[in-house]
Amino acid sequence: MVEGENLEACSEVGGGEDERKGGFFDCFWTPIYWFKMLANETHWSFVFGVLVVYGINQGLGGAFNRVGTDYYMKDVQKVQPSESQIYQGIISIPWLVKPLWGLLTDVLPILGYRRRPYFIFAGLLGVVSMLLLSFHENLHIAFALLSLTAGSAGAAIADVTIDACVAQNSNTRPSLAADMQSLCALSSSIGALMGFSLSGIFVHLIGPKGVFGLLSIPAGLVFLVGILLDEPFMPNFSYRQVNQKFVDAGKAMWRTLKFPDVWRPCVYMYLSIALSIDIHEGLFYWYTDSKGGPSFSQETVGFIFSIGSIGSLLGALLYQNVLKDHPFRNLLFWIQLLFGLSGMLDLMLVLRLNLKFSIPDYFFIVIDESVSQMIGRLKWMPLLVLSSKLCPPGIEGTFFALLMSIDNVGLLSSQWGGGFILHLLKVTRTRFDNLWIAILTRNILRVTPLCLLFLIPRGDPNASILPTEILGAKEEAENENIELVSLVSSVDGK
Repeated sequence: MVEGENLEACSEVGGGEDERKGGFFDCFWTPIYWFKMLANETHWSFVFGVLVVYGINQGLGGAFNRVGTDYYMKDVQKVQPSESQIYQGIISIPWLVKPLWGLLTDVLPILGYRRRPYFIFAGLLGVVSMLLLSFHENLHIAFALLSLTAGSAGAAIADVTIDACVAQNSNTRPSLAADMQSLCALSSSIGALMGFSLSGIFVHLIGPKGVFGLLSIPAGLVFLVGILLDEPFMPNFSYRQVNQKFVDAGKAMWRTLKFPDVWRPCVYMYLSIALSIDIHEGLFYWYTDSKGGPSFSQETVGFIFSIGSIGSLLGALLYQNVLKDHPFRNLLFWIQLLFGLSGMLDLMLVLRLNLKFSIPDYFFIVIDESVSQMIGRLKWMPLLVLSSKLCPPGIEGTFFALLMSIDNVGLLSSQWGGGFILHLLKVTRTRFDNLWIAILTRNILRVTPLCLLFLIPRGDPNASILPTEILGAKEEAENENIELVSLVSSVDGK
């Protein structure tokens, strides 16, 4: 009924006027009516929360944070590429414990509210950590890492909490579930595109520490979401239930993980990510080096990343419209193969083969980044869909967050593995002689997961892949009344 009213409202806008002025008014008014419909059917504070957390804090702020942190490690802390690679992994640790944040916001209200206190805490954590990084003149690397990790924790808590709000609204208004997911994805994509386009300019104008100061604004808006969010008050919550709910959730997740149809894909997802070692910091130092590399400016680096975000968006659209109905195993075979081959573009760039073909560095790296991000998104999407299909009834959300944490552990292993390779090959701030060996090693490791595809189910991607023992436990899970709200992960990733 809601979707019909939405389409009817949109058609009224594009009806009489559209006959005279074409489809322009449809393009202009339809998104406005769509936002208005979501605000009316849920609450304007919920829509505001999605826009702030996904669009401003994760999209825009995440892009500023990535570029700012790269330059902060290189120019302010003056660490080696291998060290920076390890530090990036440490900063991402709060995203590894997403199930913990999810369980807390689901089963442990604070002062009678389930969501608002967690937004407030996340916002305060982000504001304090970013201001400390911005205003302290000579912050020791240990305290800088602590502040960056605290900011990452604030973003992770806000992410899980808004995911819980989305899932809760999806359960009460199932006809709007797709609209709410579209709102999340659209906000994140547009925010990231804007952030990467502007981040290099701001790093050039005010430096990485100034950028950290600006990042206190998105964190402050998360705090504001906690103040404004419309949420029912729970005055008589029984805290005796909390321990039992944690125990019930843990038992259900362990029971599910013991099935081969579940743990085998989990092993593949972890290894496919961990073996694709990340050497981004080595490439970043080379990009900006004035002697051995092309010496890209801050504005150029930000623009390159923004083009990459467009490639990622194209990858998501390609999967949605062309590839989503292909069997998981067949699709992952070709994508993993392309993922390894796409790394050869980095090898050509570092060996300067592009110049032999009269292709400028800037043009070549824009192609490289967009292709790499598009294939990376194509690799991630089927794993995301596969993860959603592994979640048992009753604890879908928390188990999904657990699977995302396994993927994040894979990312951490990938970052630390890349840091070890860079250190082993003696790639430093000024020496890049062996960077091509690191790239070649990474490319070879990227195709090794092809040997593990037997762990992935071969069947129809639109059919259930859970064993009947788990599916048959649906009524039992509902009777146990484990009060866990679904947690849905965002498409950027973490």
